[in-house]
Amino acid sequence: MCEAIFEILKDDNSLELIMASYRLLTELDKHFPRVYASKVEKSQLPSPSSVPELVVVEEAWSPFISGSDSEREDANKNSGSLDFAGFEILIQDLAKAAVGRKMEEFETKYLRNMVLLQYLISVLEGDFVPRNSVFKENMDWNLLRVSLLNMILGSRRISYKDIIRGCVSIICEMSHLHAEHSDDMTLPKSSSAELFKLLDTAGAISFPEVRKCSFRAFQKFLLMAMELDTSRKKADIQGLTTRADGVRTPVVEIIQDELTYNRDAISPFFQVFNEPQWKMEILLQYFQKYIAKPSVRTRRSSEPIEDATFDGVLKCFSNINSVKSIIKKISIEVAQLLLAHAFQAYLSLSFQHSADGSCKSKEDVRDSSMAEVCKNIISAFMNLRRIDERVEILPFGKEALFTAATILSTKS
Repeated sequence: MCEAIFEILKDDNSLELIMASYRLLTELDKHFPRVYASKVEKSQLPSPSSVPELVVVEEAWSPFISGSDSEREDANKNSGSLDFAGFEILIQDLAKAAVGRKMEEFETKYLRNMVLLQYLISVLEGDFVPRNSVFKENMDWNLLRVSLLNMILGSRRISYKDIIRGCVSIICEMSHLHAEHSDDMTLPKSSSAELFKLLDTAGAISFPEVRKCSFRAFQKFLLMAMELDTSRKKADIQGLTTRADGVRTPVVEIIQDELTYNRDAISPFFQVFNEPQWKMEILLQYFQKYIAKPSVRTRRSSEPIEDATFDGVLKCFSNINSVKSIIKKISIEVAQLLLAHAFQAYLSLSFQHSADGSCKSKEDVRDSSMAEVCKNIISAFMNLRRIDERVEILPFGKEALFTAATILSTKS
């Protein structure tokens, strides 16, 4: 039944059937999960160290085809499921459509692919989240090794980096619509007339909401991939990985490289990528690329590098010579954007820390540190102005300065 419904979602041209099949599949997944952590009552636990067991329903249907080439070929002939290469093709097609398509080229197929990818990413989430949760408790890397997400990203049949780059491109292109219509489903005024002419009324009305949900799904995909990298690193440190696991460039590095070579994407990407911990991590890696490193370091130093934290970055911007060195490699406008977004992420982490009493980030977000960071942000922008008095502070930079000044005034 699931296979038949998925084939409708994948191949049908009726928007009504596409949305109905999507809703039905997601409801079935909620009621009949393929992977879940067993709920064990505390009184039934044999010891305090016991953790819930991961339950995998082996006979459950999956929209993804894995296995040998012959098995995938047979499955492709006899079912409507997708192999990993098909998943990559969907992302690449959607990335090209988001960047290159003109308004008159939008069609039901474009909407269908967005909905299809939303469902596939929800399947990856349902498989990965419980596995990663149990992994954090028992450090059994095998649970994540056979996860769909790890198998897709580690498959030799696809270009892993192209998938990540495609997601970044889609997020950047969708960011404008997401920012303008985050609270409603209205169409952009400039495009509504064209869309109504080319799509039926239902398609035109659903278009903004579908794009918004697709944006969230792709951001979720990147976050899961980064979480997988973190768990893989922990497993690697403990010697749980093998040569068979291969070597994969961390997602954060791929995103950082993509933003380095396409600086026009910096503003739209960070404007909507709103997970503060990973946003800070990407920004710090970006800064690391352009901050001068000390000439001498011990070979096996385990001490953290000072400029690997936001506080360390701000200290670099407090030195006018260091700022000049950074600005030679990136423009003052880019430096403003990076500083302002890093400050925004820092404040979000601080809020999380005060709300739940804990913080996963390596940043110090105590009240005593907050005032110092605000002073350093103001100092960093002042040094940028000292280098070029004609430079104009960007609106987002002005917001960061205003926020820092306001926080300082309340703490004085």
